[in-house]
Amino acid sequence: MDTESALRRELGTLFAEQRLAVLSTQHRGQPYSSLVAFAATDDIRYLVFATSRSTRKYHNFSRDSRVSLLIDNRSNRESDFHKAMAATAVGSAGEVEEKNRRTILELYLARHPHLQEFAASPTCALVRVAIRTYYVVRTFQNVMELHMAP
Repeated sequence: MDTESALRRELGTLFAEQRLAVLSTQHRGQPYSSLVAFAATDDIRYLVFATSRSTRKYHNFSRDSRVSLLIDNRSNRESDFHKAMAATAVGSAGEVEEKNRRTILELYLARHPHLQEFAASPTCALVRVAIRTYYVVRTFQNVMELHMAP
């Protein structure tokens, strides 16, 4: 089995096990991080989340679509130094167009059914991040890159 296939499978497992990610945006060079509930498409080319259109993160990625998301499986134990995995997903964020909203909403709510009322609100934006590259770290030293084809 090739390394890319194994890495894709590991990322799929990580995304299935974790429900939260740290989203990083920026405004005028100042980074800003937020905790978001996310879902991944089966092919891991896209990560999606929901947010109110009045949030700082929404305004930031609306002005500059370059974002990153950090997803990890740490447990805040010493064993994390040897066993934890973290993936930084780098890509471009944009609000989901109305024609794709239903499909993305179904994907999102399958992972987060408790957020149905929030996600269905007219003030809520569904956001899709098209991933360019994943940087995957294991044992805090082994970094691998997975580039997503355009």
